[in-house]
Amino acid sequence: MTIRRYEMSDEQWDRIKDMFPRARTGRPPKDNRIMFNAILWIARSGSAWRDLPERYGAYQTVYSRFCKWRDDGTLLKIFEALNEDADFENLSIDSTSVKAHPQSAGAKKGL
Repeated sequence: MTIRRYEMSDEQWDRIKDMFPRARTGRPPKDNRIMFNAILWIARSGSAWRDLPERYGAYQTVYSRFCKWRDDGTLLKIFEALNEDADFENLSIDSTSVKAHPQSAGAKKGL
């Protein structure tokens, strides 16, 4: 399978594929990998649901699967599991998060 922008590799998918709930009734569900890649595409691109590429299927289907996984805790469980082995290699803190005293920028003390 070719990896497209914003999609998971086979190795990444193998780590989480068993965390998704099994369908109990009704029609067979769309492939979980396609649905999860669609959710990642939305999250990473910042686009609206209606702008989802056609290769992922109808945006309404992806949105309803997102809501189901969000509400039943599936997404939280996946992200917590993936967070366990985070290496924090690319962690950064910018000035909007940590405020410095005016003196650190060269201001005179006692003003």
